[in-house]
Amino acid sequence: MNTDLQPRNMRTFLVIWIGQVISIIGSGLTSFALGVWIYQQTGQATPFAITVLFGTLPRILLTPLAGSLADRWNRRWLMILADTGNALVTLAVVFLVMSDSLRIWNIYLVALAGSLFAAFQEPAYTASITMLVPKKDLARASGLMQVAQSMEMLIAPLLAGILFGVIGLRGIVLIDFLTYFFAVGALLIVRIPQPPLTSQIEQDGRGKIWRDALFGWQYLRQRRGLFNLLVYFALVNFLLNLASVLTGPLVLSFSTPAVLGAVQTATGFGMLTGSLVLGVWGGPKRRIFGVLGFIGLGSVAVLAIGLRANPFWIATGFFVFLFSVPIASGLSQAIFQTKVAPDVQGRVFAIRSLISRSIMPLAFLLAGPLADQVFEPLMRPGGVLAEGLPGMLIGAGAGRGIGLMFVISGILLMVATAFAFLNPRIRNLENELPDAIPDKLLAEQFVEEGETMAVLAED
Repeated sequence: MNTDLQPRNMRTFLVIWIGQVISIIGSGLTSFALGVWIYQQTGQATPFAITVLFGTLPRILLTPLAGSLADRWNRRWLMILADTGNALVTLAVVFLVMSDSLRIWNIYLVALAGSLFAAFQEPAYTASITMLVPKKDLARASGLMQVAQSMEMLIAPLLAGILFGVIGLRGIVLIDFLTYFFAVGALLIVRIPQPPLTSQIEQDGRGKIWRDALFGWQYLRQRRGLFNLLVYFALVNFLLNLASVLTGPLVLSFSTPAVLGAVQTATGFGMLTGSLVLGVWGGPKRRIFGVLGFIGLGSVAVLAIGLRANPFWIATGFFVFLFSVPIASGLSQAIFQTKVAPDVQGRVFAIRSLISRSIMPLAFLLAGPLADQVFEPLMRPGGVLAEGLPGMLIGAGAGRGIGLMFVISGILLMVATAFAFLNPRIRNLENELPDAIPDKLLAEQFVEEGETMAVLAED
């Protein structure tokens, strides 16, 4: 591998990261404001579920194609085009709001388009990190990416709640549009090295995009440890979303929207704290143990959330849960960045996202009917489960069926994590699978640590 392409420090990554953070917070403002607008217009929960579904499916279905393009095309320009596309969608919302033409179906299309552009932006961004950050700092970079998401959860709802009463929906959406200039501007002033194409298909120009999409699947299937880890993550994401999508109904069944906001703030603090811890710590030497250990801790927190209809108890459970998630996710990201060759990470990471998120939409579709038609009736006073052991443990009444779903999800997560640890391919994957970037290159890549980032390969 050409050592001129080796990352020397995190400066370029931090420039990009700052631009993305500002843009993410802007998007969070719009998301909150549109949610309030939907509720004011309909007073129903169904539009929220439909919006989540439209905002999820394109991101899942298009990631193989997006991953292929991230390996074939210039990753920096792919990110610029994706951010520009999202900015234009937001600008369309500005015009719709200013002309009083915004309708519910418009928001479905906005969610669909935003998910489409995010599908192309994410693999390009993730694959670029390996070319920007030294291997020893990959977990820290992943932690900072989680910090960005937690800042959206922590800052955007509080700020949007204030701004909504001052400047309204149109002002908030206009702010969101302006924040895209920070993301695109940061990308325009940096250079991201593009790894050389190594396979004969790319070198002779005869490869096809559909073949590239299949390549990511085959690459992971040949590495059983990584593939088995992804199957485990798919189950984790299903169980977590089956419960967490019902957070609002769980809290509102016994308390007020203000309390729900406090719980969400605790959630944001938990994610921010976990992200900062990983960013400073970098994780354990055996990263896979950290992944499984923190998911195990998160599963205990999910179980605990369902035990009591108490806001402080629930907020504490969500804090611990979201503290664990960014650490486990960041360590997993570092494992894949270390074990997957840089020139194929776009395709492989796209399939990684596809597999790990593949059954999330099913969780969104099942959660509501299971709560409303199965568990809630069973846990009402006089219900079959309310009179049995579940009722004795967590109580009966409104919201206790959802609480039981949290308990069941937590228990199943513990079982899944135990089986993942007992799987030798997962447990030993860091030893069995060689690193894509040999350690001997690390000494070379830091010889000229004091040089500017201009020595990196031009795009």
